[in-house]
Amino acid sequence: MTVLWSERRGRGPRLALVHGFTQTRRCWGPVADDLAADHEIVAVDAPGHGRSSHVRADLWESAELLAGAGGDATWLGYSMGGRLCLHLALAAPEHVRALVVVGATAGIDDPVQRARRRAEDEDRARRLEAEGLEPFLERWLAQPLFAGLAEQVRCPEERRENTAAGLAASLRLAGTGAQEPLWHRLEELAMPVLVVAGEHDRRFTALGRRMVDAVGGNATLALVPGAGHAAHLEAPAGFLAVLRPWLAAQGL
Repeated sequence: MTVLWSERRGRGPRLALVHGFTQTRRCWGPVADDLAADHEIVAVDAPGHGRSSHVRADLWESAELLAGAGGDATWLGYSMGGRLCLHLALAAPEHVRALVVVGATAGIDDPVQRARRRAEDEDRARRLEAEGLEPFLERWLAQPLFAGLAEQVRCPEERRENTAAGLAASLRLAGTGAQEPLWHRLEELAMPVLVVAGEHDRRFTALGRRMVDAVGGNATLALVPGAGHAAHLEAPAGFLAVLRPWLAAQGL
């Protein structure tokens, strides 16, 4: 039986955390420490990552594995983790008391653009397999998308727990190019939904607005001041100032 690795700490309402691509369960910075003061935190290694590097799963298979790792919880996912949590919320809503996605998308609508992204993900996977983990991580973190990340929250040591084979499999099976768009299904989400983006992340701010409109009245958009794509790591205090009141309003 395939089981995703997870770590638990804290007591209180359960929050399950799913990290972004090339990260691990230990890449949540000050946010996880703060939330663990009054919540049970379940930090999961996604398929192909960390101590789940050996796991091979597509997006829907990943959703099933996440449910097994975190159970009934408020699910919080960043970037790739947000896409995984969206799939979980659609596939097994009984396990999702509430949903929080940070810097995430419901997919690429245009089939030509999606095919192009899939080809790009395949190229990345092949280069990763050919050159190894370290050069890939250096290139990945050098992207403008992560320019706002301070050194102390880049978690380089934690990312080195990954393997080239695991990350390559994640790109191929669960990359944005492999994802069928979910926009037409977002109205199925009946649980409270919080969509978060950094105010300087224009692309994901626009995607966030579209996501909230598609979900309906149970969804809220929150922008983190002064932050870019990794809003929870770039501005943890600002992120918590958005998240905590929302959780409290939901009784979570």
